[in-house]
Amino acid sequence: MQLKIMPKKKRLSAGRVPLILFLCQMISALEVPLDPKLLEDLLQPPTITQQSPKDYIIDPRENIVIQCEAKGKPPPSFSWTRNGTHFDIDKDPLVTMKPGSGTLIINIMSEGKAETYEGVYQCTARNERGAAISNNIVVRPSRSPLWTKEKLEPIILRNGQSLVLPCRPPVGLPPPIIFWMDNSFQRLPQSERVSQGLNGDLYFSNVLPEDTREDYICYARFNHTQTIQQKQPISVKVISVDELNDTIAANLSDTEFYSAKSSRERPPTFLTPEGNASNKEELRGNVLSLECIAEGLPTPIIYWIKEDGILPINRTFYKNFKKTLQIIHVSEADSGNYQCIAKNALGAIHHTISVTVKAAPYWIMAPQNLVLSPGEDGTLICRANGKPKPRISWLTNGVPVEIAPDDPSRKIDGDTIIFSNVQERSSAVYQCNASNEYGYLLANAFVNVLAEPPRILTPTHTLYQVIANRPALLDCAFFGSPLPTIEWFKGAKGSALHEDIYVLHENGTLEIPVAQKDSTGTYTCVARNKLGMAKNEVHLEIKDPTRIIKQPEYAVVQRGNTVSFECEVKHDHTLIPTVIWLKDNSELPSDERFTIDKDHLVIADVSDDDSGTYTCVANTTLDNVSASAVLSVVDVPNPPFDLELTNPLDKSVQLSWTPGDDNNSPITKFIIEYEDTMHEAGLWHHHAEVSGTQTTAQLKLSPYVNYSFRVMAENSIGRSLPSEASEQYLTKAAEPDKNPTAVEGLGSEPDNLVITWKPLNGFESNGPGLQYKVSWRQKDGDDEWTSVVVANVSKYIVSGTPTFVPYLIKVQALNDVGFAPEPAVVMGHSGEDLPMVAPGNVRVTVVNSTLAEVHWDPVPLKSIRGHLQGYRIYYWKAQSPSKRNRRHIEKKILTFQGSKTHGMLPGLEPFSHYTLNVRVVNGKGEGPASADQVFNTPEGVPSAPSSLKIVNPTLDSLTLEWDPPSHPNGILTEYTLKYQPINSTHELGPLVDLKIPANKTRWTLKNLNFSTRYKFYFYAQTSAGSGSQITEEAVTTVDEAMASRQVDIATQGWFIGLMCAVALLILILLIVCFIRRNKGGKYPVKEKEDARADPEIQPMKEDDGTFGEYRLFSFVSSASF
Repeated sequence: MQLKIMPKKKRLSAGRVPLILFLCQMISALEVPLDPKLLEDLLQPPTITQQSPKDYIIDPRENIVIQCEAKGKPPPSFSWTRNGTHFDIDKDPLVTMKPGSGTLIINIMSEGKAETYEGVYQCTARNERGAAISNNIVVRPSRSPLWTKEKLEPIILRNGQSLVLPCRPPVGLPPPIIFWMDNSFQRLPQSERVSQGLNGDLYFSNVLPEDTREDYICYARFNHTQTIQQKQPISVKVISVDELNDTIAANLSDTEFYSAKSSRERPPTFLTPEGNASNKEELRGNVLSLECIAEGLPTPIIYWIKEDGILPINRTFYKNFKKTLQIIHVSEADSGNYQCIAKNALGAIHHTISVTVKAAPYWIMAPQNLVLSPGEDGTLICRANGKPKPRISWLTNGVPVEIAPDDPSRKIDGDTIIFSNVQERSSAVYQCNASNEYGYLLANAFVNVLAEPPRILTPTHTLYQVIANRPALLDCAFFGSPLPTIEWFKGAKGSALHEDIYVLHENGTLEIPVAQKDSTGTYTCVARNKLGMAKNEVHLEIKDPTRIIKQPEYAVVQRGNTVSFECEVKHDHTLIPTVIWLKDNSELPSDERFTIDKDHLVIADVSDDDSGTYTCVANTTLDNVSASAVLSVVDVPNPPFDLELTNPLDKSVQLSWTPGDDNNSPITKFIIEYEDTMHEAGLWHHHAEVSGTQTTAQLKLSPYVNYSFRVMAENSIGRSLPSEASEQYLTKAAEPDKNPTAVEGLGSEPDNLVITWKPLNGFESNGPGLQYKVSWRQKDGDDEWTSVVVANVSKYIVSGTPTFVPYLIKVQALNDVGFAPEPAVVMGHSGEDLPMVAPGNVRVTVVNSTLAEVHWDPVPLKSIRGHLQGYRIYYWKAQSPSKRNRRHIEKKILTFQGSKTHGMLPGLEPFSHYTLNVRVVNGKGEGPASADQVFNTPEGVPSAPSSLKIVNPTLDSLTLEWDPPSHPNGILTEYTLKYQPINSTHELGPLVDLKIPANKTRWTLKNLNFSTRYKFYFYAQTSAGSGSQITEEAVTTVDEAMASRQVDIATQGWFIGLMCAVALLILILLIVCFIRRNKGGKYPVKEKEDARADPEIQPMKEDDGTFGEYRLFSFVSSASF
């Protein structure tokens, strides 16, 4: 099935027959591919490839080079005309033509003048297929003539007059660039008042005395010859009216004096252009420059408008202090009336410039080369526009078509040449000339008639690699005349295709819009025309796309920390990717802080400059992918600056500041601190906090403080360094607004009252001369207040007071300005003395062997003579005869706070004789002791025996020796011994219970098993019960016969080694057992003993608060209950 393909690309659907795609002959001309091998074989008319500009200004100091390059097959020959006639270069020894080129080189460096070779040149390139011509090249040497000598008189004018300094440079080629300088080659300053016009003149809207100088010099710079020409200096002197009249009086008649009114202010008038209206023509594409310069006093300001329109925004510029309006790339739409307005305080004037935009010819459609096969048709179209509309004329091979040889296949219809049924003799180069009064356009276009069999220019077996799901373009560049048809097959045998849509382009390229894995294979392109056939095979491979499966993520990091970006890439296994990192689409900085480790970019010691967008780019030969993440570097803010104090009042001032850089984390608040340089220099205090959006704060102030402020900014990262300190601000003094705090009255002696207080600091003093008025009187008396004024102290002692009497006290601050508000009254007491009376009716009740309860009657309050602190019990144990010779008795003390009249004595020793007394306590000390009370504690359970040893082990007996308990806590009644065997697996045998008289300290156990380990449990008893036990273990010996055998065996070396190993094993087992026992492992007997614990050993609980503060008197340290 054949499918016709139109010039625009068209989609084709595959059927069940071989896919055959045809490219039909186009109505348009055949295009010759720029393939070097193809071009070597094809005949082609000449084409001008390079030429000198139409208006060619040359440097007369260098050789003249007029370019003309062309291509064609066969290579073209070149000839020149000059001023319309043949230019025979062979007759001029100074003129040569470059080999293989039409470029002329005129050697004027050795001899000859450039002016000799001025003229209009045109180059012709010719071969057997036609002739192409260049533009008319107007060759002119550049000129930089000198200024004509002239005598310039000094210019004297009065202050305020307008002035125009003419430049009038010599006419050069090209025109010079004008500027004004002084003798020191310094450009003269220009402004709205003084400026240079487009014609080079220097305009003064009004002159001032500082305009006086003798070196106003106009310079003309001729860029082509790199020369600068200078006009004679102009002298200008600006004088006042009085100075001007004096000058006239010396030289002229009385009638020529100036009036003082002449330098007064005046409305604007235009210096250029003249009149109310003018005309301006400009060519399309150029820069339109409109100028208005006005004089007046004061200096006028210039404004521009376009009547019935607006100025183009992107193409309008103002120069020379808005005196020049420029519109770039001007077009016909910019024609119209433009108005400039000059205005000052005395009036306004306007000038209308009528602008007409003309246009040299410009192309709408330039003619294009035609390559046709014999018998084909074609057209050459040459369309241009301009203002006025250009005239179109045709030439063939450089000759006007009207006088050129006739060609029956050619028909001219205005701007179009129509060719029909062309033959090889129809080949030629046609020139289209479009011209009007402002210029011309010249274009060469050849008609090349060729008969060529098909050629495929794409290299054979080209391999195309394409990423899956992307378009695949298989090239089949071809050439032939007539235009060949193109067929595509897939597979070596032209297998049928069942894929989706294919697209065949005009240039023979086969497009697979969405290539899949099954698109892989060999494709064949076949080109046919009536002169022959050509084919070519290409191969297509489909690759997996490259993907970034772990992309870098947005990061916020504090300055100085480290940040890492991840970029993990997955790719086709046959492609080798390269991964690069970019910062803000540029290369990473050359900095050792940036390291790339496999899939990660790591930036250490991050700085502010590291903020930006980081992009990971993965490239293969077929595709590239990228992923980006933004790094924001944050830090604490920079300190605020430019602190300023405004609106100062007696007790307030306004502080303003400029925030520092927030370092990418918004400022949340500002902290204001102050320093009191008068009272606490160098110490900064918190004053206020304001929102991060504020830059001012109204601060409340205290009197008589020399303030200095600083500000800190805070964001989510932290707090900035403090700003520089503000200027100092001293507030006026005032009376104190507060009194001392912590006022107290306590006596240090029985006859005084010590009044103390927390003094005001310097900041709180509010003024100089800070003092305190201290006042007191008895609370229950009718006395008047007694007062004293003191300074620089925080206490005052009142002597001769009664003992422990309540007083009313007040302390008031004052300074040189006045008193603080009336202070609050507090109550105190004069000094205490020791209590005079001992507690009476002391009674003791014994609770148990370790606890007793004591009761007493309270002491009368008047006899206490101070603040009641509590009652103190002294108690001690009667010493045994062995200790009675000691000098000190161990007394213990218990203190009961407040007014309690009973208390508990814990920790007593059982079966002991105790003595106690009670005393009352105040702030001064203890009163006299009560009469001693005696009591005895009952028996208690004894402590464990002091020691237990097993001695003299035999085959069937063990002897136990022990020491009695160190604290029998009563009369011992007996000992209890319990024991049981332990086998090799540490299992316990039956328990044997044995009673031993209390007077024994040694006991032998008989009829025991030989070589057996026993565990012993031993404790003492009183009538109160059993005491704590002590344990021990021992082993009976082996029999003699066995011992003899052991001796015999022990002489053997092997047995010694075996025993060492066994001993080591036993040692390890013992260590393990010891560790387990220490962690709480118990034998069953031990568990039973724990279950039978004596209830008297349990701790005693008291919750009635009757246990006092416990102290051991004499050699015993204090303890609390």
